[in-house]
Amino acid sequence: MSLESNVNAALSDVIDPELGINIVDLGLIYGIDIQETVVIIRMTLTTPGCPMHDSIRIGVEHRISQVDGVSDVQVEISWDPAWNPGKMSNKARESLGL
Repeated sequence: MSLESNVNAALSDVIDPELGINIVDLGLIYGIDIQETVVIIRMTLTTPGCPMHDSIRIGVEHRISQVDGVSDVQVEISWDPAWNPGKMSNKARESLGL
């Protein structure tokens, strides 16, 4: 597997503690930039005042740092575009009863 594939798979292990759904299925990941062994994750949260902001960011940093070949992880939180439920996967919508 490529480093990008491994990073994508690892992001699915990070769960939003309030919703119990991984951040990929929630549609929170806006982009992944890999520069040699440095991984930059551009992501959002469900709301700007999300009480789990630090928990989720730290979870991403921790999980991606465990991927073989990664020397550094940077997480950039972006509010543009704003998250909305339309960004969720069908699996996430079903889990939430939407």
